[in-house]
Amino acid sequence: MAGLVEPGRWKLWAGVGLFAVVFIWSARGVEASLFRFIEGLPLLARIVVLMLVPDWSWAGRSLLGMVVSVQVALLGTTIGMLLAFPLAFLASRNISPHAASSYLNKQVLNLIRTFPEIILAVFFVAAYGPGALAGMMAIGLHSTGSLGKLYAEVVETIDPGPLEALRAAGANRAKVFWYAVMPQVLPEFLALSLYRFEINARAATVLGLVGAGGIGTIMVQALQFRRWEIVGMALMVIIVVVTLIDTASSALRRRLV
Repeated sequence: MAGLVEPGRWKLWAGVGLFAVVFIWSARGVEASLFRFIEGLPLLARIVVLMLVPDWSWAGRSLLGMVVSVQVALLGTTIGMLLAFPLAFLASRNISPHAASSYLNKQVLNLIRTFPEIILAVFFVAAYGPGALAGMMAIGLHSTGSLGKLYAEVVETIDPGPLEALRAAGANRAKVFWYAVMPQVLPEFLALSLYRFEINARAATVLGLVGAGGIGTIMVQALQFRRWEIVGMALMVIIVVVTLIDTASSALRRRLV
């Protein structure tokens, strides 16, 4: 019993107790949800069976929709890269001219990342109307926050040796940046951008559900009319294309880093 009251043990037991309370509170009404889940299993099985027999007449339209989604992801990622590049250096502690500037820019990046792509897409669809433009802007803005944070972390871990050597040799700030900073961060920046493109390729397929263009538009229309065979065709195209993108991106990232 003495071991249970050792210093530090009470924190463990307090945490376990808090988890138990939260779990019991969260489990209220689970019985009704469990019954609903069991009742819905036959319908769920029927939907899955229908999707496993896709409507091949929609293959061409699904592929064209997926091409639009990939274009949205690519352009959005490019926008994010371009906007995140200067913000990352301003947010990094070792490059930013002032500590206040570093802190302020980090908070700006955190604020941008707070809003999911689908929420941003809803705003842009309301402002610019449905279409790929809204999806591209939503992905671009969210990628700015995500890539900016990751870029800044890369900049903060660079080796200061080359920077000090060039400064000692009399190089100005521009030359130090170009010859000492860029060679260290550029491969990591490109690898992170490729990884972000993988994520955005998946996100772009969902944004069409709120009117942001791409294959999601086909899916939402098919879902409205319970055309599960069309949904199955669209999902098949998404799985194949996203898998190809992931494979190619992984191979390129291994060459960069």
